[in-house]
Amino acid sequence: MASDQGHGWRHALVALRYSWKGLRTAWRKEEAFRQEVLVALVAVPVALFVGETALERALLIAVVLQVLMVELLNTGIENVVDRIGPDPHKLSGRAKDVGSAAVLLAIVIAAVVWGFVLFG
Repeated sequence: MASDQGHGWRHALVALRYSWKGLRTAWRKEEAFRQEVLVALVAVPVALFVGETALERALLIAVVLQVLMVELLNTGIENVVDRIGPDPHKLSGRAKDVGSAAVLLAIVIAAVVWGFVLFG
């Protein structure tokens, strides 16, 4: 697989294709990701309007994108655990719970940042 990736710009194009495939898969298979994308489609333009400085706008957008990023990582964890097997195991459950907790923390961080920018 590594030999087809090439170097330099070819590697970047291959990586971009894999990334796009991952985004499409998450959109098709993950309800939470679709919901968070819809929130982002509203929040990013709002951030451009309500942020008073470039830094505030960047921070508001970054925390929204961070939620999407953590959701993608959580989906990856869930897929790997499910690939291992369907039998219940405490470590499988723990991995999924920790991934879910990471998403929750990303959402809390986003809410705190938005709260401080809007009301602080």
